[in-house]
This record gives sequence, structure tokens and C-alpha cells, in this order.
Amino acid sequence: MRCPYCGHDDTQVVETRESDDGGAIRRRRRCQKCDKRFTTYERAEIALPSVVKKDGSRVEFDAAKLRASMMLALRKRPVSTEQVDAALERIRERLLTSGAREVASARLGELLMRELKRIDKVAYVRFASVYRSFEDVDEFRRLIRDI
Repeated sequence: MRCPYCGHDDTQVVETRESDDGGAIRRRRRCQKCDKRFTTYERAEIALPSVVKKDGSRVEFDAAKLRASMMLALRKRPVSTEQVDAALERIRERLLTSGAREVASARLGELLMRELKRIDKVAYVRFASVYRSFEDVDEFRRLIRDI
């Protein structure tokens, strides 16, 4: 590990400790040249799949975009932040466990709709009506009947 102060590439690990949540290893290091100390963290790198959009382009998975879509559908609805976080975590876990390197944006939309249906029916209908681009009232009625 290179020293952030002097750039020397010989540092010694003085102390190693697991973080409180168990998600990282914290290491205190000392530079052999300038004798300054610094901390590094070691975490597992987990890659979420890329999102393939309708036009075929690929973008990185963006949890903030997913949250924004969900919050828009849930606007003025009695749903707690904890429920939203749990729903987003279930989607994230599903993507991670799938092992897929890519996921279609349509699939992501379906996962989001499933979670909205689970936590708030009104938000589900809001999202589905925009996401599925209903052309007439009958499609809307069918969706409501299905709930």
C-alpha cells in the first residue's frame, strides 16, 4: 500500500480490526519512510448488473434512479422510509443473486411494480399506469381489477 503522505510504497500494517457491521476490515498502517500513520478499509466488491435500456444502450445500475421512481409513485402516501429501503434492498438482492451481468430495464420496472404492489396499491397503480403507457380506460380498469 502506497503512503498517501509521501508516496513511498513500503507500509506496515500496525493493527487489523473488523468493522462494527462486519462489512469491512479496517487496517491501521505506518509508512516505513515518513513514519506517518493512516487507515485503510477493505470491502468486498459486488457488481450489480448493467441495465439494458429499450434502445439497446447500456448504463450502470443506479439505485438513486430506482429510489426516485419509487418515491414519485409513493408521493403523499403513508409509507415509511424503512418500507422503501426494505423494498429497494429486496430488488438489489434479487439482482445480485441472479448472477446476471445485464438486466433489461423492463425487468427492473417489473421488479419495482411488484414491490409497490406489495407495500401500497395506489402507488402501484400510479407507477403501472405510466410505466405500461395505458392507451385507454379499459386497460386501467383491468389493472385495478387484478389488484
